[in-house]
Amino acid sequence: MNYYGDAVTRLIEELSRLPGIGARSAQRMAFHILNAPPDRAQSLADAILSAKTRVRRCSVCFNLTDDDPCHICSNEHRDKSTIMVVEQPRDMAAYEKTREYKGLYHVLGGAMSPMAGVGPNDLTIKELLARAAAETAAEVILATNPNVEGEATAMYIARLLKPFGIKTTRIANGVPVGGELEYVDQVTLARALEGRREI
Repeated sequence: MNYYGDAVTRLIEELSRLPGIGARSAQRMAFHILNAPPDRAQSLADAILSAKTRVRRCSVCFNLTDDDPCHICSNEHRDKSTIMVVEQPRDMAAYEKTREYKGLYHVLGGAMSPMAGVGPNDLTIKELLARAAAETAAEVILATNPNVEGEATAMYIARLLKPFGIKTTRIANGVPVGGELEYVDQVTLARALEGRREI
């Protein structure tokens, strides 16, 4: 029912479409925005539009960036001998927060899931193989989520990397099975990285 008029109702509806935001949270957010000074609301709107128009995928690792290549790929101090394969940019950010990993990344854009219609061609696996063939990586760390889809994706990639003769490791089981990397604490992520094993 339209209690607040069309503009407020539309704002609440749009906010409730965000992941993890229910009707009550959307209503609270809408009223917060409406009660904020106009310059704060404009700043939020500008940030959303700027991110939507400027952010793209890095041509090397497929991380989200507004510079190409991204700041990690272009950093001369990163260890170019290791590439960590993650599902999403937020997984890469989780590892960066540990400050333990100093190598490069490759963002797949998800995990294989036949039930959801996601196959190898829907991910950046082909581009990972091209990097493995062209770059001087000595190790590829498979850091996909420890769930059925993540494990299947890791095993699939490991099989494809075998002919390249590159050491291929999988993160250790410090990360809970069925969990999402973005929600795991930094100590657990660091231990999982240290305890990785060759597959």
